[in-house]
Order: sequence, then C-alpha cells, then structure tokens
Amino acid sequence: MRVGRRKPALTLLVVAALLSPVGAKAQSQTPAALGAIRDGGLPHVEKLVLDNGLRVLLLPRPGAPTVSFVMQYAIGGVHEKPGETGVAHLLEHMLFKGSESIGTTDIEAERALFEQMDRLHDAAVAAADADDRVEMERARMEIDRLEDEARSLVVSNEFDRILSRAGAQGLNATTSSESTTYFVELPANRIELFFALEADRMAHPVFREFYSERDVVMEERRMRVDASPGGTLYERHMAAAFREHPYGQPVVGLMTDLERLGRRDVERYYRNYYGPNNAVLAVVGSFDRDQVETFARRYLGPIPAGLQPPEVEAAEPPQTSERRVVIQWDAEPAMRIGWHVTDALHEDAAAIAMLSAVLTGGRTSRLYRRLVTRDQIAASVFSATGPGSRFPQLFQIDVTPVQTSSTVDIEDAIYDEIHRLQEHGPDPVEVERVRNQIEAGRVRRLQSNLGLAFQLADAESLFGDWKTTFNSADRLRAVSATDVRDVARRYLTRANRTVAILQRSTGAR
Repeated sequence: MRVGRRKPALTLLVVAALLSPVGAKAQSQTPAALGAIRDGGLPHVEKLVLDNGLRVLLLPRPGAPTVSFVMQYAIGGVHEKPGETGVAHLLEHMLFKGSESIGTTDIEAERALFEQMDRLHDAAVAAADADDRVEMERARMEIDRLEDEARSLVVSNEFDRILSRAGAQGLNATTSSESTTYFVELPANRIELFFALEADRMAHPVFREFYSERDVVMEERRMRVDASPGGTLYERHMAAAFREHPYGQPVVGLMTDLERLGRRDVERYYRNYYGPNNAVLAVVGSFDRDQVETFARRYLGPIPAGLQPPEVEAAEPPQTSERRVVIQWDAEPAMRIGWHVTDALHEDAAAIAMLSAVLTGGRTSRLYRRLVTRDQIAASVFSATGPGSRFPQLFQIDVTPVQTSSTVDIEDAIYDEIHRLQEHGPDPVEVERVRNQIEAGRVRRLQSNLGLAFQLADAESLFGDWKTTFNSADRLRAVSATDVRDVARRYLTRANRTVAILQRSTGAR
C-alpha cells in the first residue's frame, strides 16, 4: 500500500519539525476551559468518513496548545485463529520499528536479509516438527547472526525520537481482546507531523528486528504469565470460564504459537486487517478543524482499504455447573471468581456495573467493608467485567487474602454478601453514593483531552457510535435498587460461576 506522496516530502517535514520551536507540553484541561460540551453532556464531536473508510472524530477544545491523537484498530485477540494467538500484540510492538524511510540506512539491503531470515525460520519450524533439535538450533543461531548484521542498517528508535524531539508526550500503544490502540499527545504546531508519520507507518511499515522483537514478546509472556502466579491465575481462570469463545485466549499469545510466528505471517496479517477501513482516529485539543481535515485527507486518504477483520463466530454455551481451578505455587494465596454476564450494550449491563460498584466501589462498598475492614481476611478486593465489551463478558471478583486467611472463609463471606443483595437489594443510600461517583467521574473524564480521545475512539471502534460512552452514564443513573437485586439473582448463581484459587504449594515455606 502506498500513500499519494513522495517519501522525500516526509523527510523534509520531519527535519523542519525538529528545527522549529516546540510548543507547550501536554496538560489537563481545567473545568473553566472544558468548552465544546453540549447541553446534556455530549461534546461537539464531528465525524468525518474518508473514501477509504477511515473514521476521524474531531473535538476542538480551548485551553493549552496541545492535541491528543488516538488511533484505534478494531482488531485484537478475539480475531486470532488457533495457531496465531499473539499476532495482534506482536504487531503492536512492530509498528514502532519504522518504515521504508524511517529507521533505516538501506531498505533494500534490509529486505535481502529479511528473506534469508524468513527461509531460516521456515527451516526452524520444519525441524521442530521433525523433532530435529540440532537443525532447529542451527537455524535459530543463523537468524540471530543475520539480525545482528541487519542491525547495522537500522536507525534505532527513529520513529520515537522524531516525535519526542517534536515535544510528544505519552507515546505508547496497547492491545486488548478487541482492539489495538496507538496514542500520543503533541504540541498544536506539530499536527501535520503526526499525520505524515502515521500515514507512513500505516502504508509503509517495515517489520525490522522481527525475530529479536518476537523474543522480547516471548520473554514478556514468561515474566507476566509463566513465571507470575497472578498472571497464571488470570490466564487459567479465563480459559476455564471461556471454553469456546476466544475471550479465553491470552492476548499475549500462547508460547507454542509465538514460536511459530514468522515475519511474513505477521506482515500478511497486518496488510489484510490494519487498513484505514478498520481504524478510527480521535483528535481532541486545541486545533483548527479545517486544517486537521486537510491533513487527514492529504496523508491518510490515499491509503487503500484492507479486508474486514475475521468474524468472531464462536459463542460460549450457557454454563450449567460450577467450575473450579486450583493452582499450587510457592506464593501468597489469591482468588478470582467469575460469572458469565451480558455484553456491554445489553439492557442489563448498566445494572451489572452498578452491582460491581456496590460490591467493591471504594472503602464503603460491601465487600471492602466485610473482607478488609470488618473481618480483616483480605488485603484488597475489586471487581470488573471483561475481558472485552462486544461479547458476553465475565463479571469478576479478584481478592488478595491476608497471609493467615483461608480462601474458604473469603469465599463464604463473598457469597454471604451476594446472598444479602439477592434477598434485599442495595440500600437507597448505596445507590445514591454510586450515582454521585458516576457524576464525579463524568466531570473528571471531560477534563483530559487524551482521556476523551480514548473514549471516543473506543466507542466508535467497538460499537460504531462515539456517543455510546456518554449514553452509558445516563443508563447508569437510571438504575434502581431493584434492578441491582434482579441482576444479582439472574447471573450470580453457583452453576454460572468459575472459581480459580492460588494455593501455596504443600511443604512450601
């Protein structure tokens, strides 16, 4: 895919940006400078749809001369087929490696080395399938040698350095079950630089240092999951709760899949599904909307659309009996309990969110008062729904017991508090407290340009309507105590729950 500009224009723009003065650093908006908010709490967002399908959400706001950019692709862990888990997360890393014009001194020499490494990767996979460990190690060592040779052609972290020297703040990315998101805040006089770099990254990415970066991701998995009691508990819990739906797949990927992913596999996946038709760009801050539209159409408009992401066809069947996972580890105990609930747009979703706040929303919540303050058997407790929003979720309670506590006692206390809610519902005071928290949160989230950009991009990407994130607050305020009682009865049943417990290994200190 190619943008409709010659690459020297991008180089000149980057150089000019680095030589000109940098504007003010990013900062939060004060309440007096919120601006651009309609009656009823909806901001004045303008939605542009380019010919290639890219949706651009514009929200100009007065205040500090900074602009927040959030680019969200509707592709994540749930779209991955067995055998390719982790590809979206790996791509999150790779898109910071530069392009045909950024990050290299000789792109053609790099490509010649890529081809050699890809052939060696194929040989390593074939040797692994044949259980030929000698040939597999030989191929991997040769890949390492060629990566070292290719590294002499790489201008390391050039993409990051260009933006950082132009005053960027918070440059980063994240991958979830349903999306991959890139974000940055820039001075208002660096808007064109963002569009030029983002178009170059979207159209001409080069997945250099691929095999060494794949090793980084594999090490990340070892540290955060395989060698982490909390990470292992979470992954095993989700896999037990979701036996059919891909919510049960780890976003970081399975090690067996990561070992087999080659550069060509990942590049093909990118070319297919990371097109502008599958992306949303939210722009929030101090900018001229006509100028931003001009840059969006000039730089991003010529990039051709890609394929639609794979459909998620698997559905989780109703759970009919309790499931339990027990993990032995030389570590402090931990516990997770989950119940299958609805997707985020279901009519019960707001009441489930209210239920979560009643149970664990702060020091006055039911489970905090019972487990932490009164019985002193837990150090912390919180709840949430996830791991995504588009499909039926898991309502999860996560508890950290104190060292001398029994997880049996904690479970009994949790079920006792849930039973009380199922019998009598929450007190009106509890519901009002949560409503006040919602209102305070609504005001806080309007103060941050980056926070608003995240909300807009996420709602538009997941649900096709940026207003969804604001309408959810209205739905929450309409929830009654009876609604909370009813969803507790409907979903928090024994047959519908999955429990995962981390126990200290027998004989461990």
